Amino acid sequence: MADPTFNPAQVQASTLCLPPGPWGTVFDCLCAHFASQGPEVWRDRFARGRVLGADGQPLGLEHPYRQGLRVHYFREVPGEPVLAVQEQVLHVDEHLVIADKPHFLPVTPGGRYVEQTLLRRLIHRLGNPDLVPLHRIDRHTAGLVMFSANPASRALYQGLFPQRQIDKHYEAVAPALPHLALPYTHRSRMVRGEPFFRMAEAPGTPNSETVVRVLARGAEYWHYALAPITGKTHQLRVHMAALGAPLRFDPFYPEVVAADEQDDPTRPLQLLARELRFNDPLSGLPRVFRSGLSLLPV
Repeated sequence: MADPTFNPAQVQASTLCLPPGPWGTVFDCLCAHFASQGPEVWRDRFARGRVLGADGQPLGLEHPYRQGLRVHYFREVPGEPVLAVQEQVLHVDEHLVIADKPHFLPVTPGGRYVEQTLLRRLIHRLGNPDLVPLHRIDRHTAGLVMFSANPASRALYQGLFPQRQIDKHYEAVAPALPHLALPYTHRSRMVRGEPFFRMAEAPGTPNSETVVRVLARGAEYWHYALAPITGKTHQLRVHMAALGAPLRFDPFYPEVVAADEQDDPTRPLQLLARELRFNDPLSGLPRVFRSGLSLLPV
């Protein structure tokens, strides 16, 4: 039976335009298109009102198939692990939401996480299904994430990032670099690496740039300030590893650690998205947001 607590207006749905095929019902088409999930999964979703037509109304198991029909469905992961970490909402207005993300919490759904993501948590918490992240940080990274709360102004805020009109400041703990003249600007060409989720440096014209400064020096580890000029995936992690100072507790660089060690709560990646600075494209006024989280002392 349908779940009376489920509110589709507060959950982002995936959409599929039904492909050509010989099916008699939408149910048959979805079972064939997503064969790895099995018919019982789809039968359960239909029963709980998790498959909708273009008008937003739940479809029945016998709803006739039609090529090109737009069907909305809600992705679920059976047995999704509950993450015992809590985000903090630092700012909410008509246009923007700023959240402080803890280590290990993904920003958006993917893999084995759907509901246990920053986006889905904020949609439920704030009751705003229009929330869209304007940028992303890695699941293992903590700190600030900015969301658009209003489709009418979204493009203005999205434009801050490709136009490099927003300053992003990170902090990290990594091994000392006593032989490197700091501040230092590291430039390199970054490409997809192996395994598929890693990045690597390669010969060629640089497409990534990071400014590295030191905030505090310890005997073994230093506390760094990192300013990414570009925004490549894993850029700060790759650049620091290339300099000989991989971030403390990094599960992917310079080597991938065992899967059962990647989410050790006692060893969070020592990388924090500390600050966002920009001139508001609507008001023109300067805005500064700072994370309330911290890294391990050096």
